[in-house]
Amino acid sequence: MSDPPIKNVLPAATGMPALPANASVSSSGPSTSGLASERMIDALRGFAALLVAYFHCRQISWIGMEAFHRYHMPLWHPGAIAAWLTLPVAWGSAGVPIFFVISGYCIHRSSASRLMANPDYRLDNGEFLLRRFVRIYPALLAALVLTLVADSISLSLFPVSHKILSIGPRAFLVNLFSLQGVAGRTFGSNGALWTLAIEVQFYLFYPLVFALRRRFSMNTVMVFIAIINVASAFALQRHGIIVFPSYWISWMLGAWIAEARLRGRTGFPFAYTTAAVLGAAGCGAYHFGQFGAFQLWSIAFACFFFKALSQPWPKFAIGNLVMEGLTKIGEFSYSLYLIHLPLFVLICSLLFRSVLQFSIWPSFVLTLSMVPIAWVFWFCFEKPAVDIARRLRRQHA
Repeated sequence: MSDPPIKNVLPAATGMPALPANASVSSSGPSTSGLASERMIDALRGFAALLVAYFHCRQISWIGMEAFHRYHMPLWHPGAIAAWLTLPVAWGSAGVPIFFVISGYCIHRSSASRLMANPDYRLDNGEFLLRRFVRIYPALLAALVLTLVADSISLSLFPVSHKILSIGPRAFLVNLFSLQGVAGRTFGSNGALWTLAIEVQFYLFYPLVFALRRRFSMNTVMVFIAIINVASAFALQRHGIIVFPSYWISWMLGAWIAEARLRGRTGFPFAYTTAAVLGAAGCGAYHFGQFGAFQLWSIAFACFFFKALSQPWPKFAIGNLVMEGLTKIGEFSYSLYLIHLPLFVLICSLLFRSVLQFSIWPSFVLTLSMVPIAWVFWFCFEKPAVDIARRLRRQHA
């Protein structure tokens, strides 16, 4: 069973994953609304990357809200005000489902557009996987080497940060082949890499998703994958085996939005209110386990994302400035995501000997300093891979 054909399908943008890529418009050129959507996606990537980076920096450099509260600093003190304002960052891991939803949207929309225009369209699996490999692995390999160097220095400074796990050859290969969560743990201090393994697994199974989509409606595919998602949570996640089926529905929500957008849909009434309620529910669920919170956050962000993509770019000065800044960071969000943790651990080992600080201010400075460092990493390692991936796509267009 397939969905009815679509009329007036807009030119689809090149689908790139949320963590490791930037979406680029098709050669036929974007519409004004399409360009606004591209900028919105990059801005959301930038926000999610900064959220996750500061979440980790706050953990590594600061004593935490509970310990800070015991010092009874006056509430009107600037340090106390700044610390309390960071309270929502305690749920900063919500940035991960944001990445997953955006990834599903960006990866699927190009193929979905072609399938809707031509029901006989078939995905070139080899070409798709080659582009994913070229796009992801040069920067990942560089990040693993950087982690090895940074952690080797951090391990020589006592006391050693508890964030640093094994940096041996086995751990390196487990992370290089995206098997962390199944065959081992994340490499060294780079704990954020667990999500990249999930992301790569999504890509490996996307040809299967697309084959199912060619035969069945998107809603049918969604129900099928939702069942797998729940089953995986009970059979695998609860036993500490972290694999993509347990998070598959978040990625598929993005894919569903891609098709809905191609059909001209722009969200639903009270989408932002629904997103806020589900997001708050996710924050509450987080205290009982990360998995349930991730599912709620995924749905919450999907509601927001679906509506936000059809909204105009902010015109007022401050909003436009913030969005432009996030868009720039979104362009190298993959690099920021890849390298921030080992560098935060190294800097805190050098400056503070891994002792958590009473003041919240160092966490702000460290996070801001990571932005230009991530840009340099992007320019040296990620950007060349992006250019190669785009050339490969043009050759197969």
